[in-house]
Amino acid sequence: MPHVTEKKADATDTADTGDAGRPALPATSWAVLGLLSFGEELSGYDLKKWSDSSLRLFYWSPSFSQIYGELKRLEQVGYVTARRVAQETGNRDKRVYVITDAGMAAVRHWAREAPVEPPVLKHGVMLRMWLGHLLETDRMRDVLGRHRAYAETMRQRAEVDVADAHGEDGHGADPHGADPHGADPRGEESWAYPALVLKWSERYYAAERDLADAMLADLAALDERDRRRL
Repeated sequence: MPHVTEKKADATDTADTGDAGRPALPATSWAVLGLLSFGEELSGYDLKKWSDSSLRLFYWSPSFSQIYGELKRLEQVGYVTARRVAQETGNRDKRVYVITDAGMAAVRHWAREAPVEPPVLKHGVMLRMWLGHLLETDRMRDVLGRHRAYAETMRQRAEVDVADAHGEDGHGADPHGADPHGADPRGEESWAYPALVLKWSERYYAAERDLADAMLADLAALDERDRRRL
């Protein structure tokens, strides 16, 4: 998740140790496989688009190189299959991926059985506030103001995505944004859960905004106390 609970994929990104019947996979693999679990046949570009409009709000958005690397890994273990399709634009054929039955079983097992891991709190803004004795008060206010603006921007984005997920008629639409194939998934119960996570994201960024406001008020109170001591 951006800034506060962002999780980067690296060599230590091992969210599943595997079992006798399944290979160990990093969290990035499960994220990519999870995007495919909604049943669409997607290209790497589609997966990046969906992750930017959904995963980024509460986890992180993998790069193109990470997505293609995980797709290769998932294809090797039999969790996805791929085929090439011609593009109407005349560009070279694109490679699209679909989840297999084994992949669906694996991601379902991971979602049900993976250990509950606490989120990793890495708040760069608070680290700078912790070093406030090295900063001018105006600079601290500027940093907090920028973080507040970021949080409010993300809250508004999540709010829009929540509305889009429900659709104008109140039924579930695509919570990842426009369906890359133009299909209308409304009425599919699986879309309701990403919509709930988008709502959580909206509340989370609202809380970050409000925490920034509270910290600004705390700074003002600290400044007033210092002035009284002079």
